[in-house]
Amino acid sequence: MSAKIIDGKQIAADIRAELKAEVANLKTKGIVPGIGVILVGADPASISYVTAKEKACEEIGIYSDDNRLPAETSEKDLLALVNKMNNDPKINGILVQLPLPKHIDEQKILLAIAPAKDVDGFHPVSVGKMCIGQKTFLPCTPHGVVQLLVRAGVKLDGAEVVIVGRSNIVGKPLANMLIQKSPTGNATVTVCHTRTKDIAYHTKRADIVIAAAGRPNTITADMVKPGVVIIDVGVNRIADATKKNGFRLVGDVDFEGLKEKASLITPVPGGVGPMTITMLLYNTVESAKMANGN
Repeated sequence: MSAKIIDGKQIAADIRAELKAEVANLKTKGIVPGIGVILVGADPASISYVTAKEKACEEIGIYSDDNRLPAETSEKDLLALVNKMNNDPKINGILVQLPLPKHIDEQKILLAIAPAKDVDGFHPVSVGKMCIGQKTFLPCTPHGVVQLLVRAGVKLDGAEVVIVGRSNIVGKPLANMLIQKSPTGNATVTVCHTRTKDIAYHTKRADIVIAAAGRPNTITADMVKPGVVIIDVGVNRIADATKKNGFRLVGDVDFEGLKEKASLITPVPGGVGPMTITMLLYNTVESAKMANGN
């Protein structure tokens, strides 16, 4: 068996094309979706993400108000900027790029974002609504994982899903999404983590394994059954002298070993990664529609 690759780049491109058409339609009604982005400091990974986000907004026609602030920006000034965006009708979504400098309380900043503009889906109000199955902004990476599964034709209803990783960003919200009584849920979900005694015991019975542990080779071929669906959320840098920059990106699974045993598998890069910004765009368009009674 050789697994079919779930092409995250193509699925993301398909969703962005749908969003571009939707944004064009909204503009005929005088509605222009807008997102406010705040980047404090010069973290290279954050700069790369924000730059990619700017390009994606331009691509589909979303207005982007980008604010790049020096690392010494005070917590008070950052809160003032967030509050300004909360009250700006041109801004439908607010993204404060993490991590923030150590002198700023991240939780205080995230709590300051109006839930109606929480397109990252991290505000406790958004998380609470997600848990009880109410319509809300879903966190972008786990929402992207669900979309990959749905658009790849994977049956979720009644599926045994094992998520390896319990972060607030991926593992916990993803488990909540997949257990919901909905067309994109109804799965039976097991969450494994660093204190799980025998991860392989759980993964061997799974129809779908989602690796979000932040460690290479967390899932290997001997830990799964034939025909399993593998979603690899991990992004890890490992040394590689053959590369110009001295490293290469790998996920949390042994891709080479698993691709001969799985039925479907996501690559790294090119799998889950492209979906994160795409779902941020999706949330921003949804916010614009809700703000205008659509």
